[in-house]
Amino acid sequence: MSAYEAPLKEILFTLEEIAGLPEIATLPGYEEAAPETVAAIFEAAGVFAGEILAPINKNGDKGCVFKDGQVTTPAGYRDAYQRFVADGWNAVGFDPAYGGQGMPWAIVTALQEIWNGGSVAFAACPMLTQAAVEALYHHGTEAQKQKYLPKLVSGEWTGTMNLTEPQAGTDLGAIRTRAEDDGKGGYLLKGQKIFITHGEHDFVPNIIHMVLARHPGGPAGHKGLSLYVAPKFLVNDDGTLGARNDVTCVSIEHKLGLHGSPTCVMAYGEKGGAQAELVGEALQGLPHMFTMMNNARLTVGVQGIGIAERATQHAAAYARARVQSAVVGAPAGSSLPILYHADVRRNLATMRALTQGSRALALFTAGALDRAKNHPDKQIAAQNQALVDLMIPIVKAWSTDNGIRTSSLGVQVHGGAGFIEETGAAQHYRDARIFAIYEGTNGIQAIDLVGRKIQRDDGRTMRGLIDHMTVDLAGFGVQGDDLPALHDRLMPAVQRLGSGTDYILMAGKKDPNLGLAVAQPYLNLCGTIIAGWLLAKEALAAAKRLAAGDGDAAFLKGRIAMARFYADNILAESAGHLAQIHGGAESLLRIDPESL
Repeated sequence: MSAYEAPLKEILFTLEEIAGLPEIATLPGYEEAAPETVAAIFEAAGVFAGEILAPINKNGDKGCVFKDGQVTTPAGYRDAYQRFVADGWNAVGFDPAYGGQGMPWAIVTALQEIWNGGSVAFAACPMLTQAAVEALYHHGTEAQKQKYLPKLVSGEWTGTMNLTEPQAGTDLGAIRTRAEDDGKGGYLLKGQKIFITHGEHDFVPNIIHMVLARHPGGPAGHKGLSLYVAPKFLVNDDGTLGARNDVTCVSIEHKLGLHGSPTCVMAYGEKGGAQAELVGEALQGLPHMFTMMNNARLTVGVQGIGIAERATQHAAAYARARVQSAVVGAPAGSSLPILYHADVRRNLATMRALTQGSRALALFTAGALDRAKNHPDKQIAAQNQALVDLMIPIVKAWSTDNGIRTSSLGVQVHGGAGFIEETGAAQHYRDARIFAIYEGTNGIQAIDLVGRKIQRDDGRTMRGLIDHMTVDLAGFGVQGDDLPALHDRLMPAVQRLGSGTDYILMAGKKDPNLGLAVAQPYLNLCGTIIAGWLLAKEALAAAKRLAAGDGDAAFLKGRIAMARFYADNILAESAGHLAQIHGGAESLLRIDPESL
């Protein structure tokens, strides 16, 4: 398997030009994000991912071992996690009041790509801890924060989300796990949860489970749910570990991929009840859960980006080494690698363009999240929060779909060797497949985008973004061939986004099923066009730096070339997405479901 080299130059460029990191660093609380500090952070992250995580990734494919309620992770994973915690990586983005380093979320998001590029199975564990921290930070009592957050923030303990049950996947209102009053001011949990990522493992001495369960006396359905915290080991008043709680891993799943990350079936209350504390308000389980889910959805999108970058590097390395067939137009007798074949070049360029476009989407959203959290102007903060809410389903779904598409192309570049496990290309493809399902399937993300994010505010946030894109593109200069071409490709594409949005709003008023029937094409339209705009912004920034003689000329020309390739090739897909939106709903709804 090829090595992984964190794409630091690309990430830092996108952080500066798309996330707006220099401006973010001026916001209250983010003063430590000075350029030299940021550069040092990413240099160290690249070393950690390349030297510690990347070498264990293939070994992770051998899977975890389950025996007598215990999970043993693949060789190297536990040691890598101990190093991860010791180096302070888990704490980068959290509140210093609980031991965090208080860095902007844009930096955290970029680091998450690097961890996933090194090993997606490894990075799944800190991702869930991050979600647990967010839930406790926003909804826990101060006593709960003091009890759990310092060690969750440091990574000395890990966290989970316990939502899904055999009969309750997307429909969380069907949850049966219940809480009972323990007579001492706490609760006892009884029930079973499935698909719990890192619900049991050998990294740390304690695992803090965030559990959605039925509240005593609550109504049926989702309104009867509350959020609870139930540790694997009870925590004494002095912070030491007490007795083992009544929560047990009863099995782990045998999966298509991501074998290094245990997916657990968790049983609560087999010996009378797992001791738990209510988090936040009673009967507010779903709203509190969405604090975890929204955080995780952005991060799952980044999982797709990390695996796409790893697959792209892997395929490019193979294409540089593999010599097969004469290259058209090459001198007779030359032995050029397959990298020079036009079709292989197209596959690799598509992989790289989709990866860079997805990265730009994620960091654009993370930058807005930082402004929403810390901007002193409440109106600007609110506008950025609305933008974050709009973008998260797009980032999650479009980026994870691209992770699958890119890793599939990576297998294709390898040819027959890609179908052989020894090359490692197939592992990326298998690992990538789950991300389109994690934390709400991509179909759910599309429904969320259409229903909650577009129709609920009558398209105001999306129309604001479209207006911003239009004004931004009007400012493109005429120098050279590429920037005018980007303008000419993107202006009609932005108009398509407006047309698609108009249809979604009209369809929602006429018949909600019309909008739902084309929700996925609409999300694809959004992702394809917004990413194209962001890559064009990068190209404009690169052109300005070139003109000023500022930076690596080859790198900057590469940014312009990739934006032009995207505009000429991938952006064209948006016309098909719009055709589906305008013409696909009624024919779909005419199909008898029983005929399928």
